[in-house]
Amino acid sequence: MSKSGTVTALAILVFAVLTLLSGPGRALAHCDTLGGPVVTAAKKALETGNVNLVLIWVQKKDEAEIKKAFEKTLAVRKLGPAAAELADMYFFETLVRIHRAGEGAPYTGLKPAGADLGPAIPAADKALETGDVKPLLKLLMDTIQGGLQERFEQARAKKKFDRNDVEAGRQYVRAYVTFVHYVEGIYQAATSAEEGHLHDAENAPAHKEEH
Repeated sequence: MSKSGTVTALAILVFAVLTLLSGPGRALAHCDTLGGPVVTAAKKALETGNVNLVLIWVQKKDEAEIKKAFEKTLAVRKLGPAAAELADMYFFETLVRIHRAGEGAPYTGLKPAGADLGPAIPAADKALETGDVKPLLKLLMDTIQGGLQERFEQARAKKKFDRNDVEAGRQYVRAYVTFVHYVEGIYQAATSAEEGHLHDAENAPAHKEEH
């Protein structure tokens, strides 16, 4: 596979794994944590006085509101450590709230740093930091392969049931639906638009078990 092909496959697998395996809540919470990329950018912006470091996290129409909050925060920070702490938190809350609104996602407050994000998100961040995508690609490939194999074997094992044993038939149907929906979810992620936000997966219609 070429380098560009690997990157494209990686993008697909990241989306699929985060959506299907880590659960959308973890991906969504990434930007809501005090240790997440949005708050990290906010801290750097306040340290340097450069608001441009956080404007990349909001839409153009929201720039004025963020700049106003930024200037207020810088002014209050000069009043002392206690005031600075409160002002910083106000700015973090404002920035994350507006960032989330720009994604069309709800904001439920900032979460503590160190929240359990599962293995995929930290691995994705590390890949960007180190420039080495191979460990992340291996994690995703192994996870999908393992999940697919497990669901396949369960469905295959239950397929040869006595046609007069209704309960055994129902067990097969449950295993079949689980397997097919897993495959369908990965395929839909792979064929969906590459741009967009992970919260789209949360807002997508639920699969109907009509097989």
